[in-house]
Amino acid sequence: MSDQMFQIRQLADELQPPESGKQSIVLLDDANTKVVLFAFAAGGGLTEHVAPFPAIIQIIKGEAALTVGEESVAGKPGTWIQMAAKTPHSVKAESPVVMLLTLLKSASLS
Repeated sequence: MSDQMFQIRQLADELQPPESGKQSIVLLDDANTKVVLFAFAAGGGLTEHVAPFPAIIQIIKGEAALTVGEESVAGKPGTWIQMAAKTPHSVKAESPVVMLLTLLKSASLS
């Protein structure tokens, strides 16, 4: 990154969902925050796992079945999910999906 104090990105256009599986790019990774843009093919996703940090999931485009803890969530563009560290969650793309994941390395959400 250059010396600029900002980034401007069009997330819906940044990464296209692959024909199968997933792709990801790291948009930011510093001492406080890691931001990853994911793209999933329909049927792809992430099996249940936990993150070591508080996290935020944002669906940019497409539809996904998400689980957060014991709750099922229908993800669609505009869905925003905040989770404390170590919250079990999963993502299954029902259509091609673009999703933003923000890990808050120096925060504590409860």
